[in-house]
Amino acid sequence: MKGPLAVRIFGLSIIITVLSLAAAAWYGGPTALALCAILGILEVSLSFDNAVINASVLQRMTEFWQKIFLTVGVVIAVFGMRLVFPLVIVWITAGLDPKRAFDLAMNPPEDGALTFPDGSASYEKLLTDAHPAIAAFGGAFLLLLFLNFILDEHEITWLGWIERPLAKLGKLDMLSVVLTLGAVLIAAEVIADDAHRGTVLLSGVLGVITYITVDGLGSMFHVEEEGEEGASGPSETVKVAGKAAFFLFLYLEVLDASFSFDGVIGAFAITSDPILIALGLGLIGAMFVRSITVFLVRKGTLSEYVYLEHGAHWAIGALAIILLISIGVHVNELITGLVGVAFIGAAFITSLIRNRRQGGEDSEAVSVQETTPVG
Repeated sequence: MKGPLAVRIFGLSIIITVLSLAAAAWYGGPTALALCAILGILEVSLSFDNAVINASVLQRMTEFWQKIFLTVGVVIAVFGMRLVFPLVIVWITAGLDPKRAFDLAMNPPEDGALTFPDGSASYEKLLTDAHPAIAAFGGAFLLLLFLNFILDEHEITWLGWIERPLAKLGKLDMLSVVLTLGAVLIAAEVIADDAHRGTVLLSGVLGVITYITVDGLGSMFHVEEEGEEGASGPSETVKVAGKAAFFLFLYLEVLDASFSFDGVIGAFAITSDPILIALGLGLIGAMFVRSITVFLVRKGTLSEYVYLEHGAHWAIGALAIILLISIGVHVNELITGLVGVAFIGAAFITSLIRNRRQGGEDSEAVSVQETTPVG
């Protein structure tokens, strides 16, 4: 395939963005067009740290599974997580049949109210009422992801003054699980109200179970496949395929679900129209997040800017805490987005500084060797 790398990777996303904006304009005129564009920008800003984490996982997969992520994964992200998933949540938590949930989504109150004249709840209200359960699940899943990274030893550290001591504490087996379950318990007992306490606790435990299961299955099959090839153990330089890659793919989709609901809830501050949410968050936002992920992998950005992965995990840790806090206290979506951007931006800048410093040291070393007399 010829052509600049950026064009090859982002070309489809740009085409889909243009088509989505045209569909939004046809569907609701200039207002719908503007709302769709805003939703797309919102999704990308909220999910950039997700793209960095996705890239760190995706670079371990073969090119075939990377293509599966960019094709099948996009379908799941667009229609599954941004359209069907919220409908299923409303269907289950509100005890409605699927047809009724869909009717509510497509026919919101005309005045933008959260209830209809007869007092029945709108789709937006039902989805918002389900927030404690989803926040507990997503918060637990993301917090465990963050802790497993930050409590592990790394050759390179970003915030060494805190990462190195945490890595020493991480030698205590299952500490990440203990801390996550403790956070879920605090959220249930202190942050959640009486009506949601049990739901928050159950959802948080399910988030922990889901992470351990999917991550564990991926690691298990990775080790088995490495062993079959005669390798001594898993290695980041070896591309995983088969069952190991399939479970890594599932892991990425669950991770995307944990991120996507926050974006869906934030979208209702802009519009409650599910069509515009699917076009903006799904087709535009999710496609660009996928393209950014692949671009990071193809360019080797995580290897060049070594602190990006650290910054993304710190952003995810912050998002996890925000999700758990949001069970009882509303947190503005702007804060959520800015926290992620701040961590990623700081990691990128410090990576640049590190690279320039190392470049200068290498130049000095070469200069010394050239001027040192031989013999």
